[in-house]
Amino acid sequence: MRGSATPKIAAVGCGYWGKNIVRNFAELGALSAVCDSNAAVADAYARKYGVPALSLPQILDGNACEGVAFASPAALHVRHAGDALRAGKHVFVEKPLALTVPEGRALAKLAQETRRILMVGHLLHYHPLVLRLFELVREGRLGDIRHIYSNRLNIGKVRSEEDVIWSFAPHDLSMILGIMGEMPERVFVHASCILDPKIADIANIHMDFANGATARVFVSWLNPYKEQKLSVIGTKAHAVFDDAAPWDHKLVLYDHRVEYRDGKPEAVRAEPTFVHVAQREPLREECAHFLDAIADGTAPRTDAREALRVLAILEAATRAQQTGVPVAPDSAEQL
Repeated sequence: MRGSATPKIAAVGCGYWGKNIVRNFAELGALSAVCDSNAAVADAYARKYGVPALSLPQILDGNACEGVAFASPAALHVRHAGDALRAGKHVFVEKPLALTVPEGRALAKLAQETRRILMVGHLLHYHPLVLRLFELVREGRLGDIRHIYSNRLNIGKVRSEEDVIWSFAPHDLSMILGIMGEMPERVFVHASCILDPKIADIANIHMDFANGATARVFVSWLNPYKEQKLSVIGTKAHAVFDDAAPWDHKLVLYDHRVEYRDGKPEAVRAEPTFVHVAQREPLREECAHFLDAIADGTAPRTDAREALRVLAILEAATRAQQTGVPVAPDSAEQL
């Protein structure tokens, strides 16, 4: 940690994902308290890490922490994050930042007014191999990006309060925006509601960009196997990030090319080149980044502006699903 003493963080939500956030802040020497709607769960983690189990009002009213990390249900993000910012706390909140763009804008404005850090948990922006992929794109290693497609598939965990688009797609949308560096012009969605007529279980999200590039995100929590794979098609090379593969095989480059023979295009295959970087836990990097942002007073990599761009696409995808026609999301300037 750069600068002064490590900022102290209270973790709210110790469940399926929150327990990992609790562990990482504890191992970084930053955990000051835990909170969970299930008192027995909160007490168990409090004993495990030697910190008090407190209610949210106790956390916000006290001086035991400088920041609060929320892994609560998405519907509570606006209220919880807003209360924490008004209490003078820096905020780390899991994605999505809010359920509407106006709510997200209000939180961003509140963070600016209170001069507090507001960081959103877009985990893959802290994955060393994803960061290397971003670098390769910026360096021109892949040439011009023409198409990106991502599959995030699994069997469960089925949600009842949000659909598969809002639950699964934010990670991939955030990565695509990181690669493209711009918002799409149009979003179109085809979705299937299988278990509940009001909640999409499977969805294809298609995006068109101003430069002619396209992107597609396929998400499902009713798939027979797990797959988390992003493929980037460039004019010079292709890249594949496979988050389910072993570390040394997660990011691979293919220098495939197309040659014209007798006026006809023919694909020429190349052997894969695996990209190697030092292995580090993405969530540890993300939590450490939040602490650095507090200590240094700098904007986090996944700040409210980045979160609003993802939120705008999610909103557009929802409208496109409901209307059956392409929808233009808000531009970065509008956000």
